[in-house]
Amino acid sequence: MSELGTLEDLPLEYRNSLTEKNLVPLWPSLRAALPYGIPARRTQPVLWKYDDIRPRLMEAGELTPIEKAERRVLVLANPGLGLANMQATPSIYIGMQLILKGETAPNHLHSPSAVRFVVEGHGGYTVVDGEKLPMEKGDLILTPSGLWHEHGHEGSDAVVWLDALDLPTVFALEASYSIEGDPQQVCNQPDASQNNFVRSGLIPYSALNRPKGRYPLKRFPWKDVRSSLEALATVTNMGDAVQLAYVNPETGDECMPVLGFSALMLRPGETVTPIRRSASAVMNVVEGSGQAVVDGVELNWNENDTFAVPTHANVKITNTSSTKPAFLFQVDDAPMQRKLGFFEEFPA
Repeated sequence: MSELGTLEDLPLEYRNSLTEKNLVPLWPSLRAALPYGIPARRTQPVLWKYDDIRPRLMEAGELTPIEKAERRVLVLANPGLGLANMQATPSIYIGMQLILKGETAPNHLHSPSAVRFVVEGHGGYTVVDGEKLPMEKGDLILTPSGLWHEHGHEGSDAVVWLDALDLPTVFALEASYSIEGDPQQVCNQPDASQNNFVRSGLIPYSALNRPKGRYPLKRFPWKDVRSSLEALATVTNMGDAVQLAYVNPETGDECMPVLGFSALMLRPGETVTPIRRSASAVMNVVEGSGQAVVDGVELNWNENDTFAVPTHANVKITNTSSTKPAFLFQVDDAPMQRKLGFFEEFPA
């Protein structure tokens, strides 16, 4: 391996002439941009404890009315990437959003794609392009790029959900913006997408004769995901991941274009060691308690906690309960990496 020249090897006069013309020599910085082996990573394995987040989120509800916040959110920022950059990983934005009884988060659309994964509470709802979608713990709601959406709360207790957006990618491309709109007129078929896709392998007959929808299913109820994981666990060997991907039921493709979403079940006492991947990920604990070891860093998690997994990380996840299963929700950037052609897996 040859040793590359440094910036200091070049005469000062030459360096200054490059700077004056907005030019930069590549070779002194080549290894920083293209390191050997694995990428240079600033993302840290980080655990955000819900016990730390929740009281501060509730206090935000007292300090800031929804009219002054538009969206009342605490962002889960990775210190390795700089807190001000609001990134959980280089491509994934994660926030915890609070809505209180009787509040409405106003109607808007934006260029980043987003999902809402419900953490706690009852009575919340999201309206997406006129379709009213109920929000119960563990439900996944899609609010894709360019679709009008608003949130409301018809229950009594606080409702909290996890926001996951491809905002860092869209922002880096200088393509991030939003538009405000008038409140939507709810259609006469609430939760229509869910009612059209009750069971896997079955779609409305009329769907065979129409163009495939980009987002025909906008709500994935946790009760269905959980029962499907339990069924899959009965035919999966211990130590092998019991994991289901959220997909477009008409095409089988991932349900969103940039970020991917999946649910993982760990049986009592089970440890899984996922294949090392080029994708980064964020995991939220739906039920249970356990430990993740990410690049040698031990993260001890409980229900509703969230942790970040850098790209190319070695990961081991353990359910520390000997009697109860654990369930986790995963966000990753594998769809984007696949489309760009550099997604990789590295079997041991």
